Amino acid sequence: MHTSDPLQPVGAVPSPRQQAWHAHEFYGFLHFTVNTFTDREWGLGNESPAIFNPSDFDATQIVDSARRGGMQGLILTAKHHDGFCLWPSQYTAHSVKHSPWRDGHGDVVAELAQACAAAGLKFGIYLSPWDRNHPDYGTPAYLTYYRNQLRELLSNYGPLFEVWFDGANGGDGYYGGSYEKRSIDNTTYYEWDETFALVRELQPDACIFSDAGPDVRWVGNEQGIAGDPCWSTIDPTGLYPGNADPALLNVGQRHGSAWLPAECDVSIRPGWFYHQHEDDKVRSPENLRELYFASVGRGANLLVNLPVTPVGQVHAQDRANLLAFHALRQQIFATNLIPQAQISTSSVYANHTLSEAEGSFWMPDSADTTPWIMAQFAAPVTINLVDLREHLPLGQRIDSVAIDVKTDAGWREVAQVAAVGNRRLIPFGRVTTSAVRVRIMASAAPAALRVLALYDDVTRD
Repeated sequence: MHTSDPLQPVGAVPSPRQQAWHAHEFYGFLHFTVNTFTDREWGLGNESPAIFNPSDFDATQIVDSARRGGMQGLILTAKHHDGFCLWPSQYTAHSVKHSPWRDGHGDVVAELAQACAAAGLKFGIYLSPWDRNHPDYGTPAYLTYYRNQLRELLSNYGPLFEVWFDGANGGDGYYGGSYEKRSIDNTTYYEWDETFALVRELQPDACIFSDAGPDVRWVGNEQGIAGDPCWSTIDPTGLYPGNADPALLNVGQRHGSAWLPAECDVSIRPGWFYHQHEDDKVRSPENLRELYFASVGRGANLLVNLPVTPVGQVHAQDRANLLAFHALRQQIFATNLIPQAQISTSSVYANHTLSEAEGSFWMPDSADTTPWIMAQFAAPVTINLVDLREHLPLGQRIDSVAIDVKTDAGWREVAQVAAVGNRRLIPFGRVTTSAVRVRIMASAAPAALRVLALYDDVTRD
């Protein structure tokens, strides 16, 4: 199927805020609250603010760990399910203002926002919809409280690149001393449209994350692994935070009605909060590399959690492994072989050619039903990785591609994958060749390829 004008978008396309989000690719999550001091993952809500007292909180060390680890930003759990607020909210006593830390004058959100700005990193927040501390949870009054707190975070801490909402909701808790179980209808109780509208009003450039978007969807697991393929489009009808089919979220839908790309969240440790007994269970640089290929390499973004220690910093082992992972990435993508190659294509639509220029892309002619792009080298090169990226303002057009290498006996196919999207990393066994060809096996319309890069990934056997 071809459009009358190939330069018109096909299907759903990303908004400017989503396009900017795609470019971030890899960023961090920070889990830090009273749980850090009780050695729990989920607090009940009855924890005293007095236990929150990091001995040497250092926002600069945390942000520096993320920056040196190659992260483009950080999302902070400003409030987890226990209801404890890391900023001095005027709407509750259950916050840092009643802790001994900084003599009750501290603000974790402010210090991290300022440190991110100084280091050139993006900043985002997560505000848990579920609150096991608040006495009004489960009633309409709680929604007013929740949005008042959200307004504080959206108004007072500078520009945010992402606002994160999850699906954990309802259950037993402290709830102001009632110690009971409360259930809510997660499809109606939170009145998400009003909450999302508040984000749009106060942070129009921020992407909203949840199972249902509206900008970014959960990938359906907490292992950091996107489906293969993982389409950036999906029909969000009937999806709500905490109420969506993980299998559907994992792969998306080809020709879905909305541009709703996946974010892959995973912790660098088994838990999301710091636990000393997990100091020897930090993900290795090699494991993080595999997660990168299974997330960013499938068109999604990767969100890796760094648990903050009771001291108030990123643990030395977490930092070391994160920095070593960044070094691996630098090795992998050190030398793009494309500048050494002569590029030819099966056809070209108008004057649109693949180049380093901003906004440039290659598009075959509309009548070209079996398009290809080829890189030829004056001398043989060794490669084992192809990096493809579509020109997303025209939609996710490519259904599948195949990779061929030139041999003495002719062309040999070394890989075939479905979906390209924002970025598709295609590894295969190392080969030495004089030419590489990318065949577009199927496309909803003439393809629009923004990037073709070839690498020898020396970090793999």
